[in-house]
Order: sequence, then C-alpha cells, then structure tokens
Amino acid sequence: MAFIFYLLLLLLQGTVAMTLLRGIAILVAFTFILGNALQLTVLNWLVRASFTALLVAIPIIFQPELRRALERIGRTSLREAVGVSPAEGLLDVLARACRRLADRRYGALIVLERETGLQEYVDTGIRVDAATSAELLMSIFFPNSPLHDGAAILRNGRIIAASCVLPLSEEVPRHAGLGTRHRAAVGVTEKSDAISLVVSEESGEISLASNGRMIRSLDEARLKRLVARLYGGERRRPFGALRNFLKE
Repeated sequence: MAFIFYLLLLLLQGTVAMTLLRGIAILVAFTFILGNALQLTVLNWLVRASFTALLVAIPIIFQPELRRALERIGRTSLREAVGVSPAEGLLDVLARACRRLADRRYGALIVLERETGLQEYVDTGIRVDAATSAELLMSIFFPNSPLHDGAAILRNGRIIAASCVLPLSEEVPRHAGLGTRHRAAVGVTEKSDAISLVVSEESGEISLASNGRMIRSLDEARLKRLVARLYGGERRRPFGALRNFLKE
C-alpha cells in the first residue's frame, strides 16, 4: 500500500493537484485536532460526515491528473519493449527546419505523435498528409500563410495536419514570458505522450516540451539529440522518459 501511494504521489508531483491535496490534508488535520482538543462535538461530526463527500469530490477535482495517470499506465507495458528510433533524415529535417524558422523569427509549433493518438486535435486542423520537409514546414509557418496559426502534427514521419488547436496548460508561469503557443505546447504533452517543438516568434528561441515539462534555449544539435532520445531510441521503462528528460 505504501508503494502504491508513493507511485500516486510521484504522478502528482509538480502539478496543481499536489498543492490541492496538501491543502485538503492540512484542513482535515487542523479541524480534527481542533475538534478533539476543544471537544467540539458538532465539528467532529461534520469532519466524519464529510469523508463520504470527499470520496465523490476527489475524482472530480483531480480529473485531469487521474486521466493523465491512467494514460501513463496504459502506455506502460508489463514487459520492457524496444522503441523504434525515428529516421535519421526526419531528425535532420526537424532540427534544420526549427533553426531556419528561428533565424527568420517565424513562430512555429510542431507536435510529434507517439503512442497516444492525437486524432481529436488533428480533426480541428486542415488535413495535409504530406512528407515532412523543411521547406514545407517553412511554408506552413510563414506569417502570411493561412495555416501558420496553430500546430502542425506529425504522425509516422508525415505532416498529417496543420493549423490544429491544442489544449492550453494551466501550469505554465505567465510571468516567464511564455505565450499561448508555449502553453499549447506544454498542454498537449500533459494530456498525451507527444513531443512538442516550439519556435518563439519574438525571440527566435527553440524549445522542446514533453511530459508537461519544457526545455528552452536549444540549438540545432541539442534539439536533435533530445528528440532522438525522447521519440524512441532507447528501452522504455515506467517513468524512464521523464527521468531522462529531467536530467538534460
């Protein structure tokens, strides 16, 4: 039971749910101690009666975190599996495209689909279904292009759709100078195992998001190395990709 609770806390670590859980625990402990110390019968009864309501309220309050945890469990096989590395050519194309976009200050958001399907977000955009190339990505995110406002989603090395609408993260600090594009990049990785590549329109900075975390100020070589590691390239273990991502 202790190990199960440890895994649950590990899933909630660094999220808004952990803060809410801590607040609920402090409130319940405070009222319990206060009721017993001062012999407040009504308060003690209220605390005992509220436990049933909490069992109903907790799944509602923590719905995003529970969904994310169930998706992680579903992606974790009982036996280790060897991931398939993306083609070397695709990595070169993505790294080169991001560098060119950054040099020209073209804002861009590229999402790489992995095991969790992103069809619900693909349906919000314009179907492309074309081979990935730096020139095509440059055309999509050209400021006057009708497809530049939104995300391009890649599936099996192909650009499946562009101008897609993604969910926004609620945990990206507003004071960090990150706009809607960066919040969307983190948001889709909170709800799936996708990888997001972001190019800032204001600064030309290249960032990568995975598992609800973001690494900023990447150059072409480091971006290629991170995508190769996160997209496949090594044996998958529970939480292994997240540990490796945080080590970078």
